[in-house]
This record gives sequence, C-alpha cells and structure tokens, in this order.
Amino acid sequence: MIRIATRSYDPRDVDGLIHSGIHPVLARVYAARGLLNAKDLSSELGALIAPSGLLHIDAAAVYLADAIAAGKKMVIVADYDCDGATACAVGLRGLRSLGAQVDFIVPNRFEYGYGLTPEIVELTIREKSPDIIVTVDNGIASIDGVAAAKARGIDVVVTDHHLPGDSLPDARVIVNPNQPSCGFPSKNLAGVGVMFYVLLALRAEMRKRGIFDAQTQPKLDTLLDLVALGTVADVVKLDANNRILVAQGLKRMRSGKMHPGIAALFRAAGREARRATPFDLGFAVGPRLNAAGRLADMALGIECLTTDDEGRAWAIAQQLDAINRERRDIEAGMQDTALNLLDDFNPQDRRTISVFDASWHQGVIGIVASRLKDRFYRPTITFAPGDEGLIKGSGRSIAGFHLRDALDLVSKHAPSVITKFGGHAMAAGLTIHAEAFDAFAQAFEEVGKDWLSQNQLERVVETDGMLEDAYYSVNFISLMDDQVWGQGFAPPVFCDRFRVLSQRILKEKHLKLLLEKNGQKYDAIWFGNTDALPDYATVAFRLDANEYNGTTKVQLMVEHAEPA
Repeated sequence: MIRIATRSYDPRDVDGLIHSGIHPVLARVYAARGLLNAKDLSSELGALIAPSGLLHIDAAAVYLADAIAAGKKMVIVADYDCDGATACAVGLRGLRSLGAQVDFIVPNRFEYGYGLTPEIVELTIREKSPDIIVTVDNGIASIDGVAAAKARGIDVVVTDHHLPGDSLPDARVIVNPNQPSCGFPSKNLAGVGVMFYVLLALRAEMRKRGIFDAQTQPKLDTLLDLVALGTVADVVKLDANNRILVAQGLKRMRSGKMHPGIAALFRAAGREARRATPFDLGFAVGPRLNAAGRLADMALGIECLTTDDEGRAWAIAQQLDAINRERRDIEAGMQDTALNLLDDFNPQDRRTISVFDASWHQGVIGIVASRLKDRFYRPTITFAPGDEGLIKGSGRSIAGFHLRDALDLVSKHAPSVITKFGGHAMAAGLTIHAEAFDAFAQAFEEVGKDWLSQNQLERVVETDGMLEDAYYSVNFISLMDDQVWGQGFAPPVFCDRFRVLSQRILKEKHLKLLLEKNGQKYDAIWFGNTDALPDYATVAFRLDANEYNGTTKVQLMVEHAEPA
C-alpha cells in the first residue's frame, strides 16, 4: 500500500524564515524538515562544528604529529566502498601534504571480509611493514585485529563512524562520533568526514608547534570534493554540518577545482561537473567507484582518486565504468532470480524478507537487497555463498526498523546462527552458517513481527503540498538545485490535482504524461510505472528542468499518482 501524506509545519516558523530572507516556498519546505533557523543554511566552512568536539581528536593529532616528526611509516587500512575509498584518498593526500610517510592497503572483500582483521594485519605487515596502522571507515569493531597489531608492536589509530559493539578495541586512539561519551553534535559524519576532521586537528597541532603558520600551511579545503562524494554516497544523514561539507565540495566541482579522478568519473558517467548535484554523486559518480569494490579491487578506485595524472585518471574511470556496466548486468539477473524466489511472497503475511541463492555474487547482494526493499517495503537481507559453509548477507531497512539492533537481537535469541554482523540503522552486513539460513530467516521475522506495526509497513510518499502556479518555472528549479538535498533532508516533492490530457508508455516501462492545471499544460514522466491514470489524478511530483534542442522546459517527475 502507498499513501500520499503532506508534511506539517508551524506557519510561525515559516514567517520567521521568510523574514530572514528565505524564499516563501523554501521557507515552508525547510520548516517542514525541522530547519527553523536561517543560520543552519550556512554553507560556509566557518560554520562547521569545531574538531575539538570530537572525543580524543586532540590526542590523535598529538600522536600523529609526533609520528610525522619521528619519520614513522603509516599505513591506512581502508574499507572497500565509496566512503572507504574517499576516506583513504583524503587520508593519503592530507597526511602526505602534512609531511607523513604513508601508504595504504584495501582488503579484497571476498578474501578478507570487512574491517581490520588479524589476517589483514598480517598482510599489511608482510606487504607494507608499517609502524602505525590508521583505519578509515572501519575499525570500531576490530577488537581481534587491533590486538593482533598490538602483539606485533604496531599502534592502531581508529577513525570510524560505525556504531560500536559492547566493547571497544584497545587502540592507541579512537576517533568516532558514535563512540560512548563523545559529545560531538553531529553523529552523522561519514568515514571520510571523520578523517577530514582528524586532518584539521592535526594541522592545528602542527601550527601550534610552529611547523607552519596560517599562510604556509597546506590547504585542506582542496580535499572537499572527495569529502562530499563519500558523504553523499554513504547515505549518511545530511544534517547542517554534513550539508556544509557537501556544499563546499559541490562548489569546487562546479568551478572545475576537483581532483582529476572525480572529473574523469563525471565524464565517464556522462554528467557535467559544472552542474554537479548530490544526485550526481549518489547515482552516477558513487556507483562507478563502488563497482570496483563490488566486483574487482577497490585499490583501482583509490588510485583513481589519488592520481594527479589526468590521462591515468581517465583510463581508470573508463575501467570503472565498464565494471559498473558488468555490475548492472549481474544485478539484473540476480533481481530476476530473487523475484522468482519471492513468487509466492505475500506482504500481508510477512514483515521481513530473507533470501539466498547459491549463484549470487557477494559484491552485488546489497544493491539487490535495496531494490527488493524498495519494491516490497520490508526490511530485506539477501545472502550469497561465502567460504567454508558460511553465507554472507547484506541488508537494507525501512524507517523505524534499526537493522543493526535487529541483528543484535537475533544474535542474542539465536546465538549459534550469526557468526558476525555490523552496520547502521538502515544498512548492515552479516555472516551466518549456510545450514542456519531458515533459522535466521525465522528469527529475523520474529523481530519484524515484534517491532513493526502494519502502519509502518505502509509506504508513505511525503509531500510539501501544493505549489503555486508562478513557481512552475526554470528559475525556481534553479533556486532549488542550489540547495543541498539528500538523506534526512529530502528534496521537495509537491502534490496537486491535475487533468490527464494524454498518456503513453515509453520503452515498455515508463509512463509519459501531459497534465493540465489552471489552464497550464505540463509534461510529466513516471519512471518504472505503466499503469494508466484516469482523467483526473492526484500527483506527487518533483520539478525538473528538461533540456531539449536548446530549450529548457519544466517537467514533472512523478513519484506517485492516484485517482483524484
């Protein structure tokens, strides 16, 4: 079931924002998202929360400054997704600019799994001989790995943003806004954001030591294109602090001041960097980078982000584009299999979905879980074969169902089923014994029955209500495109009653419409829907500027429609 609902707001809050100079429609949109102070819209770097609010960040800065002074060799152990790759690139570029001797290693997800494991520690020592290991976008759950490094005389600095388990690793220092007792106001930093903050603190410490001054210090704002990409691609909440990081990164991209790898990925995706939006980062650039970690080796993605050679960056971007096309083909096949396996799935009877196929590719199950979750609106976990009688799962959730906490509960109720798990509220990963799949699916379903009411299983399309006729304009669309929308700060969706003048099916899967309201006609398209509409329909839509043959027209992108 899908229901259209209008976000509520207090008219007094809207008036306050309008008095601050905010456009009346945007004032209404912001108030409905809980943004009540125009100051929270600042995208200037000066408005960032100070690094000192992060627990142990000063200790990390002192430790790293001492290590640089002593000429110690650091190795970054990265994660294999877009956040991990950008965090690694930020760490490499930033630490090198501050004088560090630093290299990286990124585990192959199929051989070594996730995080700093004892096996990764051995591999790192064998290949890189580090004095210090720095984790990015992982490490908070790596209790055994940190212990293994320590036993070999290697200090570990953990930088991460994932939720910790019951105990923390015995690292030299941990910087993570989500660790206990950390009072940092933004718990939503991505892994790349945490690494960027560590660099800011380290540079401040080195300034204090007189190594450079405000004029001679390395410019860390050059890293913001990478920070923006990782932040959007990791689908963390775009709170006021993250919006500043993303806005600053987009500004650099639009003015052409980005790293060669990011420029090349835009080109490979057929997108224009001078008009970069969060949507481009999340749906065009990010997936191409992620594809390396899913099907091949993320070292390729990290090289793309760290090379200063434009020719090399373009060659890698084309490789990543080809890997991404292969990923799409694999994904399409897996999705067909999943829908066959769920042929008798009745949403009325089930609160969750768990599905496994022996032919599935481990690197793509997360995307398939996401597609199934979107289709059925149920917390979904898809599994692929792992090693030695184990299967690996990747899950995606819906609002109100904290996936990592749900897995924690399953592991307590059925302790022999899950061998390991980790993640966030909306996405998580786990490993289970193959023969325990049915037991897991049952235990997961029990948590679903316990936690989810029928209301929560109804997909709600939240809208911002009617849009006045005057704002169906390219100028208004341009104003909206200048804002940073994304996870937790959804782009505006408007809703109104239209007369349906014509409709036809495009490419057998999309509905092309001509709609009319108050004598004005609008082109509209509903992607992925072929069901015809009656003569009058209530339509929830986003505004889009469609360029064709040199002219730009307003087009409505339909999110949902129902008879009026």
